[in-house]
Amino acid sequence: MADWLADAVLYQIYPQSFADSNGDGIGDLGGVESKLDYLAWLGVNTVWLNPCFASPMFDAGYDIADYFRVDPRYGSNDDLLKLVDSAGRHGIRVLLDFVPGHTSNEHPWFVASANDPDDHRYIWAAEQGPNFQPSPGSREGFYLPNYFPVQPALNFGYGRPNEAEPWRQPVDAEGPRANRQALRDIMDFWMGYGIAGFRVDMAPFLIKDDPGLVETSKLWRDLRAWIDRAHPGTVLLSEWNDPKLAVPAGFDADFFMHYGESRAFRSLFHNRAVYDMTWEDPRPAYFDAAGQGSIDVFLAEWATTAASIGDRGHIILPTANHDWPRLVAGSRTARHARSALVFLLTWPTLPAIYYGDEIGTQYQPGLPDHEGSLLQVFEDGFNRAGSRTPMQWDAADPEVTYLPANPSPTRPDVASQREDPGSNLNLVRELIALRKANPALGTRGGVSIVRAGYPFVYRRGEFTVVVNPALRSETVNVTAPGELVLGEGTGYDAAGLHVSGYGYGIYRA
Repeated sequence: MADWLADAVLYQIYPQSFADSNGDGIGDLGGVESKLDYLAWLGVNTVWLNPCFASPMFDAGYDIADYFRVDPRYGSNDDLLKLVDSAGRHGIRVLLDFVPGHTSNEHPWFVASANDPDDHRYIWAAEQGPNFQPSPGSREGFYLPNYFPVQPALNFGYGRPNEAEPWRQPVDAEGPRANRQALRDIMDFWMGYGIAGFRVDMAPFLIKDDPGLVETSKLWRDLRAWIDRAHPGTVLLSEWNDPKLAVPAGFDADFFMHYGESRAFRSLFHNRAVYDMTWEDPRPAYFDAAGQGSIDVFLAEWATTAASIGDRGHIILPTANHDWPRLVAGSRTARHARSALVFLLTWPTLPAIYYGDEIGTQYQPGLPDHEGSLLQVFEDGFNRAGSRTPMQWDAADPEVTYLPANPSPTRPDVASQREDPGSNLNLVRELIALRKANPALGTRGGVSIVRAGYPFVYRRGEFTVVVNPALRSETVNVTAPGELVLGEGTGYDAAGLHVSGYGYGIYRA
């Protein structure tokens, strides 16, 4: 594991919505480069770019037609090299989003496979089974997509092959071997540009029907061993939602996520403002103003996971991402989100800030389906576009018009908040600086729980952190926490620790 990752503060950039350098209304790599001064000022030291490879954009770049070329709407390969070099001078590493499980149906690999019955880079069957799609070429039969029909699944084999079902090839068949080699070729190419690592999309799903993910884990361990030999210091972050499996499989860190079996992230933030998952999590989120949630669900899963992976890797706790509602959504306001930001930046996990969450950008409902943003996984659907709106740099209408901007005249923006010492932006900047200056507040320090409830109180070395997401005020009997370093709505006297609604504080003994 790369030592530098332990001190990383991740910042996820959706490039088409971040900053536009050429006036075409779409964010690009030049725009990202133009904002490196801002990111360095904020304290970010690691940037993760959503996919910027050549794509027909049926799924906003997660349908890749050429893994070795930057899509022209973002610039060129030279622009990416320039961005990486400039970021390095700002003390910022760059990670790319890697989509290994499927390509676009316009990728030359798939076009060739759809016209060659002897090509097994994709999963082909003679009969149309569940989810299989008709061949678009001269090849007879049907192919298996991963998500949208335009995303044919690459063939990495099946954990349980079956000769009676010839499309269920073993993992060491010719097609899967070619695809495993392609993973190395693609990573090797971009690491030659100085890329510090990759966030791997849907990492556990490459090999189909793989009980216990045994073969999947072996695939990633083999790739990890090659990376450590060829490009030591490179990091792999997984979209797996189970660090207990992802880290032993060779990933340096894995995300707690909104979806899947894990309830850790949902129990903190899922407020049902955008879609309802009551059938999986009947209790309200802990960071709801009503104060009826429980931090215990998160703590139990975090403790089990942290004990399992030890010092071999990290858990990443994001504010949000391009596939989920933002932290500020529905009834959760930017002011209410402040206690969550304090928690995220003082807990012994890697923090990942989704662009705009540092200023309290709201999830925007009512947008059109754009580049595959609408998912029908819930009864009323979920439009991911609401979390992909333009970064709000100042009070003017954003130049980036990939999606409509928030029309509210009171929408937050970077310029205004930089001038306001009490803004969310300056709070995040202070928290990052405090975390960097005090290893006890980062991944290397331990944590002890003082009180699990409202407020939530925990100690990190000489620091005591208190957060109260609830609207109601609370007074709790705890040992004198020391001097207030940073906070709002907290105080201590003979009666105990007083915390107002939405209050938070960081004390040093």
